[in-house]
Amino acid sequence: MENINEIKKSVREKGIEFFLCSFVEMSGVPKAKLVPAEHLEDMIEGSAGFAGFAAGNMGQGPHDLDMIAMPDFNSLTQLPWRKNIAWVASNIYVDDKPWPYCPRTILQRQLSRAEDKGYFFKTGVEPEFLLLSIDDDGTYQPHDPMDVLQKPCYDLGALGRNLDFVTTLIKYMQELGWDPYANDHEDANCQFEINWTYSDALRTADRHTFYRWMVKTCAEQEGLVATFMPKPFDYLTGNGAHFHMSLWSPEENLFLNNEDENGLSELAYHFIGGLKHSASAVTAVTAPTVNSYKRLVSGAPRSGATWAPVFVTYGGSNRTQMIRIPGPGRIENRTVDGSTNSYLAATVMLAAGLNGIDNKLPAGERNDRNLYEVTPAEIEAFGIQLLPSSLSAAVDALSQDPVILDALGNPYGNYYVATKQEEWKNYHNSVSPWEIDQYLGLF
Repeated sequence: MENINEIKKSVREKGIEFFLCSFVEMSGVPKAKLVPAEHLEDMIEGSAGFAGFAAGNMGQGPHDLDMIAMPDFNSLTQLPWRKNIAWVASNIYVDDKPWPYCPRTILQRQLSRAEDKGYFFKTGVEPEFLLLSIDDDGTYQPHDPMDVLQKPCYDLGALGRNLDFVTTLIKYMQELGWDPYANDHEDANCQFEINWTYSDALRTADRHTFYRWMVKTCAEQEGLVATFMPKPFDYLTGNGAHFHMSLWSPEENLFLNNEDENGLSELAYHFIGGLKHSASAVTAVTAPTVNSYKRLVSGAPRSGATWAPVFVTYGGSNRTQMIRIPGPGRIENRTVDGSTNSYLAATVMLAAGLNGIDNKLPAGERNDRNLYEVTPAEIEAFGIQLLPSSLSAAVDALSQDPVILDALGNPYGNYYVATKQEEWKNYHNSVSPWEIDQYLGLF
């Protein structure tokens, strides 16, 4: 009860009147119940129940027992725009047992495996989003009619016209203690990115989940739509969510070696080797939608480059690679996009990297080419592996990768595969406007 009393005291001091007791399903979209602070103790004891079948892909049917959201108050986040409300991330239990279909629980299990080996996984994320408006006919468009440059990245004019929105978000993040440090207009018209300081992987996943909801909420308050969709427009750069990673002891960055030309340790190179070995399977989780593979292409949008990887390679500060080394002691996976579930993405990347360390898998040669310009002959000559070109191909690879399936767990790994196969089937069986335009009058 002492801990509960401490929580109650903190709630009173902060003026919190309501809690959003929240969890995510497979898509990473947060679900929640609004709980009055008077029922805080009930919530702690498991009063926030959910019909899992209604909540999304949580491995339940309409006949199953309720899912119970057990809040983790280490994640408590007071809404900067409504300070009487606090969001708290939760783990799902069913029948008093951890539910194996809960993404947050899946990540915690993988983090525990790493800690048993003496490793602590730290991550940072670069989530890009587009600000859109809705036309009278219901179509979405970049909201700023003056943001029309062919190469709009870092454009001060467009950033200036959106300063109120961007600085509001930055101030909120400062208030939350996230330490946002770099913020800019990105490569697509009306695209923005706000970066904050890295942390342990669970905290980063919690923050990334809250961040996406916060950005969308703030946009709606301005009559706009914010989207993290990987590729909303074929003529504009897509939305990435590049993950930066490192393994630590309690005090030391185990990826750092200042004597190495890339600033990386042998451990880090084996981690890269594991990521390359399971790249196709990992991509089924880091790029988890049909639309994701419209982003993972080399064909240039209006700005001249997709800034997304196509091949299973690593390099220095080279943004055409799958794994980029942005600086000493860390690596960046550029397959991750805005539709990813942060808990699942961190899980599979950590599992792949640990497999590389355990089996001393080689990273191979650093690649310094502009991979958007390599020829098929060069690809064959250098043995460069392609990333999957569709969700179907990525999920097929996942179904054959025991390391990544084991990280997701039994039965969740096979459930994830089946769910994504169904998603691909539904997409494949739909008739698109492009097909109507191409074929209806032709045949």
